[in-house]
Amino acid sequence: MKLTHTPFTLTVFLLTLMLHISSFSQSKKQQELEERRRELTREIQQIGVLLFEGKKEQKSVLSVVEDLDFKIKVRKNLISITNQQANLLTREINSNQTKISKLRLRLKSLKDDYAKMVVKSYKSRADQSKLMFLLSSTNFQQAYKRLQYIKQYADYQKLQAALIKEETIQMQQLNIELVKQKKNKQKLIEENRTAKSILDQERAQQNVLIADIKNNLSKFTTQLKAKQRESNKIDKEIRKIIQAAIAASNKKAGKSSKSKVFSLTPEQKIIAANFTSNKGKLPWPVTNGVVKLRYGNNPSPIDRSLTIKSNGVRIATNKGAEVRAVFEGVVQGIMTPKNGNNTIMVRHGNYITVYKNLSKFYVQKGDKVKTKQVIGEVITNKASGETILSFGIYKDSATQNPSQWIYRL
Repeated sequence: MKLTHTPFTLTVFLLTLMLHISSFSQSKKQQELEERRRELTREIQQIGVLLFEGKKEQKSVLSVVEDLDFKIKVRKNLISITNQQANLLTREINSNQTKISKLRLRLKSLKDDYAKMVVKSYKSRADQSKLMFLLSSTNFQQAYKRLQYIKQYADYQKLQAALIKEETIQMQQLNIELVKQKKNKQKLIEENRTAKSILDQERAQQNVLIADIKNNLSKFTTQLKAKQRESNKIDKEIRKIIQAAIAASNKKAGKSSKSKVFSLTPEQKIIAANFTSNKGKLPWPVTNGVVKLRYGNNPSPIDRSLTIKSNGVRIATNKGAEVRAVFEGVVQGIMTPKNGNNTIMVRHGNYITVYKNLSKFYVQKGDKVKTKQVIGEVITNKASGETILSFGIYKDSATQNPSQWIYRL
């Protein structure tokens, strides 16, 4: 009998390692999905607080439809993520059941081998047989080899016992994990069932409102277009101020005033480089809020042929919310229209951040500001009760997608 157990031990070690790596990979993915699910759950709660609580009676039908559409999209994302979690758990459960089956077979084989060794040792009368085995050697070299054989055999018995213990513990742990996974999966299924039920109710509510709107579609379409024209007018004024600042920077540097990009001083180049290096890591312009409207062309929930163009994002926040500069810079300009919806522009080298819909501002043109410095307060719409900050980013005179710059926007 050849007692070379090292390859066997290595095989068990490698197999155990592979199982742990596979479990770690799946566990990491599950953690990522769980984190995203919690984010979406919190976002839905925020939507309820910021867009619906105490505001429903004040808001126009159009605003309610838009907000419901936004809430439905987030809830659909939540359901999708929960489905992914449940599917991953199903794969993990199947994987663990396969592992348990393999471990059970391996454990049986180990126990059978160990039982045979115990019976063989008993039949050979153990110590007396070992002594006779040594004494019957024809020379010292043979006696030494037989002694080494006896030691190897004893070590092999200990190894088998240790492996049986290790495999038993591993199987027990897998069984505990399997029970936990099945409970988690059932919980996710129940949560998704509830989420789908709420989604159906929200869709039904939205459909009733849309049906009402369609009876007066031309009226609401006119309202949408009027809001878009107002937004475009403000954006046009902002672009004019930026273009004037670009022309002034080039004139000061002795360059052509027709240039479409800023002429930067050494200090401004450093600020611009620092701003660029913080892409995706900039703080939110408000401490609490949800993105109600994203950058780019957004289809209208009442008429998909109409699009709402947004040069930035619209963030619903709390009443009286303070607005913060997302990065250090200099106040480039302040717009103060008659309706009181003030706008602040902060320059960061050749980048401009824009903060619209402010009731108050605490800075003046030319002021230096620091990252997260409070520069104003968001206005609350008296008609709807909503507090919405419009936020945008420009590189020279070209708009940027704020979601690519602000951390988890």
